[in-house]
Amino acid sequence: MTKWQKKTPLEWLTYVNKEVEVLAAEKHKYQGWVLTVDPVSANILLAHPLENGKMSISAVLGHAVQDVEILTEADDEMKEKLAHLFRPEERQRFSQEELERKKTSLKDWLETNHIPVKEQGESQTTLCVAGVLTIDPPYRPEDCSSSNEIILSRVQGLIQGYLALQQCQI
Repeated sequence: MTKWQKKTPLEWLTYVNKEVEVLAAEKHKYQGWVLTVDPVSANILLAHPLENGKMSISAVLGHAVQDVEILTEADDEMKEKLAHLFRPEERQRFSQEELERKKTSLKDWLETNHIPVKEQGESQTTLCVAGVLTIDPPYRPEDCSSSNEIILSRVQGLIQGYLALQQCQI
């Protein structure tokens, strides 16, 4: 087991949002911003900014890591880029107030149509329909999830109809 693999998750956390140079087996070097370190395998996920403004992601396997050197700390702009890297673009476009308005409107419409719906989750942002389906922000048909495919399909159809109705009213 390498020195890197013996570190604790709290020690690995100190590398997140930092630009590092990783020395791996066979003298391979990798450089990038640490997104995360897997606590089981010690694998490092690195982000590399590209010239076109996008990011390239690479993984360095934990068993191959020999040394990790911190080069720089991320500024606020880089931290924001790294934090939003895997978030769908559509979700980033809505303010908290707008998401709250969308949630309330959809919830009211579902209740008006006699569909049991509750808010759930730590911040009450997820809608739960009949205890078997959830709708996450920004509350579109593709934001629904359920293990019951029939209910999933029907509720997605209802939401699609609701959104079409909203478009007609605008």
